[in-house]
Amino acid sequence: MTVDSDRPKFPKRAVVTAGMPYGNKELHLGHIGGVFVHADTFARFLRDRIGKENVIFVSGTDCYGSPILENYRQLVENGEFKGTIDEFVQQNHKLQKEILDKYYIDINLFAASSFGPAAENHRKFSEEFITRLYENGHLIKMTTSQFYDPEVGMFLNGRQVVGKCPIEGCKSERAYADECSLGHQYMPQDLIDPRSTLTGKRPEMRDVTNWYFRLDGFRDLLVQWVERLESDESARKFMIKSIKEFLEPPVIYVKREFLDVVEKIKDKLPDFTLIDEGKSSAVMSFDKLEKREKASLILAENGVRFRTGKTLVPFRITGNVEWGVPAPCIEGLDGLTVWVWPESLWAPISFTMTYLEMNNRDKNEWKEWWCSKDSQVYQFLGEDNVYFYGPAEMAMFMAQQGKNPTVDPPEGQLQLPKLIVNNHILFMNQKASSSGSIKPPSARDLLEYYTPEQLRAHFLGLGLGIRSVSFQPKPFNPSASEKDSDPVLKEGNLLTNVFNRAVRSCFYTAQKYTDGKIPVRKISEEVIKESNETILEYERLMARFEFHQVMNLMDTYIRNMNKYWSKMIREADTTNNEELRLQVLADTFHMVRTAAVLMHPIAPKGTEMIREYLRVGEELWSWDRIFDPIYEFMENPEEHKLKFLEPRVDFFKKHPSQISQNE
Repeated sequence: MTVDSDRPKFPKRAVVTAGMPYGNKELHLGHIGGVFVHADTFARFLRDRIGKENVIFVSGTDCYGSPILENYRQLVENGEFKGTIDEFVQQNHKLQKEILDKYYIDINLFAASSFGPAAENHRKFSEEFITRLYENGHLIKMTTSQFYDPEVGMFLNGRQVVGKCPIEGCKSERAYADECSLGHQYMPQDLIDPRSTLTGKRPEMRDVTNWYFRLDGFRDLLVQWVERLESDESARKFMIKSIKEFLEPPVIYVKREFLDVVEKIKDKLPDFTLIDEGKSSAVMSFDKLEKREKASLILAENGVRFRTGKTLVPFRITGNVEWGVPAPCIEGLDGLTVWVWPESLWAPISFTMTYLEMNNRDKNEWKEWWCSKDSQVYQFLGEDNVYFYGPAEMAMFMAQQGKNPTVDPPEGQLQLPKLIVNNHILFMNQKASSSGSIKPPSARDLLEYYTPEQLRAHFLGLGLGIRSVSFQPKPFNPSASEKDSDPVLKEGNLLTNVFNRAVRSCFYTAQKYTDGKIPVRKISEEVIKESNETILEYERLMARFEFHQVMNLMDTYIRNMNKYWSKMIREADTTNNEELRLQVLADTFHMVRTAAVLMHPIAPKGTEMIREYLRVGEELWSWDRIFDPIYEFMENPEEHKLKFLEPRVDFFKKHPSQISQNE
């Protein structure tokens, strides 16, 4: 491989994760288009770039948690599901894996946290992880008020309480017991206008005791971590901005009409700084979270209307929901389960263990993948989950080091993953959510109108790393006319029309003029130059996770290949110049080979078909040989015959619904 000190560096080993979909439903548009396609593309690229034996891509069904329990309860109550909650989760896990397979998501292990080979590893690792947090002094036992519905005589889990988010400026459509739909965290007693989903009535607050992680004590280390992110060109700016909001000091926003009341009770309140900039609300800033919480109670008692601001709060580790991973018994606090969010953050570690075991390797080898500076973990997620994978996960991982953790974990300790956060996929310019009022097509529905590779290319081209983008498939757009083009096919047409035409032309011309062999020639300098520049730029863009720019780059390269072929082969045919025809054929096959390798992570089925017809081995994909001409992969180039391509065979096929009867 060409040596270039400016080229990006990649780790010796890599773990790729793609979030964890809840086990109460099939995969929706956001799962596939917003996370899994991007994660799979990058994992496939890494396999080509550093060797497939050095990459583990894991994810799985998030089996536990109140959303699943509540959804299951409602379905059983309505007679829509018969069976246990285990059977409910297993059914959805199977459906999720089916969709991943249909989209060519080549995941090493799609596990489940409550059943199957990974369940026991996950339970044991959860116990070890939490125990280590306690032993290192990073857990606190807190008695807090939890919602209780006296009419049904039970404590309510997180999704059985709905209200309005208390965080200032929050635009979420729905808030639950201690988090809203946009991921804001708050104490249950701060939820505005709570009501029970079981009875529709306002629940009571009753005391419960649980373990919490001292997340608010990690502010200084998280500030250092964010400073490192700001110098990392691959870290998305909107992600950094979102994380920094949680690192702000604890504040309370008070409506201006209540400032007189605040002044009167000032002596009862903890020390605070009042910031009054003449807006509708003034800001009360505190140096400690405990002071803000105390002030909130006093303000509420005096009838003051207020909202709290984003800040780091103790991160709940355990809960009282029966359906969950059993929590370790610490200090006699028994019978608790692990809250779903913490255990889902370390689940990929237990899944890595399970993958190693299933491949007859020592599961303790997981440390070489998660605790080594030679390795890197890449976590793909949606913007709603930044709080959990950002401040919460990073702090908990640092806390595993001991009582005095550092932002730069030593060898052998959990290293800090790299986060690749995507913005929302909108549907017809509105936020698409399976639980919201706008119902987008499911990932399964889309395959009735598009091929997986068309959709993969389109999702990558949306530019979700920059902003939220509207997904507007023509078959699901009631305002689209018959003459309107389908925006989803923009990137797909690059495959089915442009690239497909170039590859077919090369094979058919070789079959007609050179007995199905690639002419052995020195590749033209301008072709080598453009190909090598494209390879190096592609590598830089992949290292920065700029997938939309990768699609733009490949659009230019593949169209240039087509233009070169059309122009030069026409000249050869017009002048009957056999030598020129052979040179153009050799040049274009080199471009086909280059484009196939670069598109391999994006359109795996079509590019594998190209390799099959070239009749070369899988070493074609290796970046150790990325600049080698195609002849280097043939034992006897002069005699190497390509696989015969029958008429009207496509490497990149259109969906049957897109093919007119006249074609």
